[in-house]
Amino acid sequence: MKSLLGMSYSELQEVVAQHNLPKFTAKQLIDWLYIKRVKTFDEMTNLSKATRQLLSENYVTGYRDHVKVQESADGTKKYLFPAGDGFVEAAYIPERERATLCVSCQVGCKMNCLFCQTGKQGFQGDLSAGDIINQILNLPEFENLTNYVFMGMGEPMDNYDNIMRVLDIMTSEWGMAMSPTRITVSTSGLIPNMKRFISESKCNLAVSLHSPFHDERMKLMPVENKYAVSEVIHAIRQHDWSGQRRVSFEYIVFKGFNDTQRHVNELARQLGSLRCRVNLIRFHAVPGVELHSPSMDDMVRFRDRLNDKGIIATIRASRGQDIDAACGLLSTKEKNS
Repeated sequence: MKSLLGMSYSELQEVVAQHNLPKFTAKQLIDWLYIKRVKTFDEMTNLSKATRQLLSENYVTGYRDHVKVQESADGTKKYLFPAGDGFVEAAYIPERERATLCVSCQVGCKMNCLFCQTGKQGFQGDLSAGDIINQILNLPEFENLTNYVFMGMGEPMDNYDNIMRVLDIMTSEWGMAMSPTRITVSTSGLIPNMKRFISESKCNLAVSLHSPFHDERMKLMPVENKYAVSEVIHAIRQHDWSGQRRVSFEYIVFKGFNDTQRHVNELARQLGSLRCRVNLIRFHAVPGVELHSPSMDDMVRFRDRLNDKGIIATIRASRGQDIDAACGLLSTKEKNS
């Protein structure tokens, strides 16, 4: 049966009209699904018994509970959610003054980046808007959340329409009314949909960079063959980033591969005058990948050299590495096979 979770206000209005229900029922459904987060129609107590019966015979709410949770020594939690015909992982990352949820958008991924476990499992399918937002609304720690990053399994710009439906629910006044500045959506650089996202959304953008050099980035990220890093940065430069909205570049550091003065100089050349931030991420070892993790001293030196060139660079703390919840480690290959 069709899921109501993930539907927009207009889509719920269509459901209501189709079944000749009072028009205000759509707003009641919005309130129950996205504000009160109830999982069954029986809990929607301001709907008549007949309406609840009708809905339960034709639809499901769409809420699907997690089937497993792992907790890291640092407090990070990794939740396994059923999604589509498979499973995805979402990472809850609590900090002193904020709590972030890393959300997945696909089962597996088509991008096949060298350093990423998700890519190595291949692609099993896009998540529906309902299965994406279920990771958020159905999280036990939902009330603690302050920030949302679409940086989990999959490439958000490759599941563009469903991502945008979720963002609409999250940020619209009729929905969850969240500030778009609390939400960041990542991409490996799929330029057409990235440009659409920049013009159609007010949420923050994060771009997986990892090297400023075409040949080098191509070894890490096959997407470089189609969308070169120079073209990605050029497209980003067409937007005015002077307001509250932010663009950042994710940069996994591989010892001796992409952390030299040559890289610092090229990053400064390409990103100079662009109002942005570079998030440096320490590489987490992946089986069969002949790349190496830098020391923290290496990370600090690289950050400081970028700062000296006028690039705002910060080191992102690795969280949840002991439960494979850190950057690049999410995978449900065994569970989906």
